[in-house]
Order: sequence, then structure tokens, then C-alpha cells
Amino acid sequence: MIKVVDLKKNYGRFEALKSISFEVREGSVFGFIGRNGAGKTTTMNILTGLIGFDSGKIFIRGMDFKEHRQELINHIGYLPEIPAFYDYMNAYEYLDLIGNLSGYDKNKKGKRIDELLDIVKLKKNARRRIGGYSKGMKQRMGLAAAIMDRPEILFLDEPSSALDPEGRLEMLELIGGLKDERITIFLSTHILNDAERVCDTICILDEGRILLTESLSELYKKHIQLILDIEFEADPENEADSLKMLHWVKDVKIRGKRASVEVNNIDIAKKEIFKELSKSDNSIIGYQIRKMNLEDIFIGMVNKNADI
Repeated sequence: MIKVVDLKKNYGRFEALKSISFEVREGSVFGFIGRNGAGKTTTMNILTGLIGFDSGKIFIRGMDFKEHRQELINHIGYLPEIPAFYDYMNAYEYLDLIGNLSGYDKNKKGKRIDELLDIVKLKKNARRRIGGYSKGMKQRMGLAAAIMDRPEILFLDEPSSALDPEGRLEMLELIGGLKDERITIFLSTHILNDAERVCDTICILDEGRILLTESLSELYKKHIQLILDIEFEADPENEADSLKMLHWVKDVKIRGKRASVEVNNIDIAKKEIFKELSKSDNSIIGYQIRKMNLEDIFIGMVNKNADI
């Protein structure tokens, strides 16, 4: 559905995108993840035709994006991170305007608006001014506008970053529903739990470079490790340095007073780790064994990229 080959984008001397390449499979949810400033929004703005690029190739639906830009844009929906509205309008009025601008069939427009308001759960508030909506309601309103014309490809730029937990859950449920309708979704986010919940494929971008592009299932098969999380009474920097010297410890990451120890052999770790830590005066408050998650994989790859 989407193929990007050696895409480059510079802002003066700053290289925003450094020859990135990836493919998005039709009907999938493609998670484009990275820290703020990694180049996610630049990539999305290029793929939606909002800005140009310096070199490389983009193919959408098998067609060269530069040569068929206007035709391809008609198949694309886009929800920016902060959607803008005419706040004095209500939901019906705004979607009617979007329908008119997109040339929607007048005889089918009213039915489509009702359908969209049901999908994004705004039917009860459809006559309220959009200016009085909560952040979550505005994001859902923006999503309704983005899929008004039944796009084949939907770009979502940080759709849940400004939402509370309830609003995030609602947005993720909506994204899952759109996936069932075979819409190809390009989801840009730095919230790794969100990507883990709804995405089929994960693409990690850091400092303008692609570090990894894999299906979520293959990602877990290749990178999954066991983690021993240990909470200490004081900062465990000295303990982390000692643990890194052990042959059965692959890596140690510190977050506050917690050390996450990635191990090669959990059986040896369970027997030996407390012998090692008993040499320290730093008391252990608690610990747990868990499998590595997407956040662990992401942090590890970004840290490796920083060392290059």
C-alpha cells in the first residue's frame, strides 16, 4: 500500500530524514514510533503531501507519489495532533462542511454524517458547539472528519498524546474498529503502550534514521528477554555497575530507585542475584520477573543508536 525508498529531507543543514525506507501493508496498522523530534511528523507531512522532500521515492497504491500526488491525496485521510475546527459550529455543521469541500454526494451525505457520529460516539453531543468539547471529544470529532470520504489510508499523528486515560482508551478502541474495516492506518506515536495494543507492524525512528521495521509478533520472537525488576531503598547506581560485570546479565537500566536487569539465564539469575546484592548496603524493597515489552526494546535500540 505504501512504499518509501531512501527518503531524505533537510531543513537547511539539519538532516531531518536520513535515507529512510519502509513498507506499509494494506489493511494493517503501522506503528511509526519515536521520541519527540525523531522525524515522525516530518515523515507524515511528506506522505500526506503537506511538504516536499529532497530525494528518494514514495509509492502509494503502486503509483509514484510525485507524479500522481493529487489523485493519491483523494484516497488519504489525516488527523493532525491538534485538529483545528470552527468552534462556533456543531458536529453536524462541521461534518456537513467537510462533506461539501470533499464533493460528497448530497443524497448520501446526511446518512454518512449520522454514521460517523455513531462511530465516534458523538451523536448525543452533535448539536453542541465544538468549542465546548473536551480534548477527547475534539479528537474523535477530528477522526470523524478524517474518514468522512472513506479514505483507503488514514494518517494519525499522536492521536492520544494529549488525552487522559479514558480518552486514550476510547481512541484506541476506535482505531481497532477502523482496522476491521480494512483501512490502512499509519499511526505516529511516542506512547509505546498504545502502539503495542493496536499495531500489526512497528517501525522505530530515531534521529532521522529507521532502526527497525518488523511485525509485532516477529519483534517479540527476536528481541524478547526476561527482565528482573528490583526496587531499592536508595538509588542503585553502584549496584547496577556491579551487576553489569556478571556474565549472565545482559544489561541494566535504572529508573529512579528501580533497576531493570535483563538476563541471559533466569534460573542462574534467581539463584545468584541476591548473593551479589547482599554485598551492598542498599536494601531491596521488592522485585518481580517479567517479559521484556515494547518500551524495553525501544529504549535499548535508541540507546544503541546514540552510541553509534
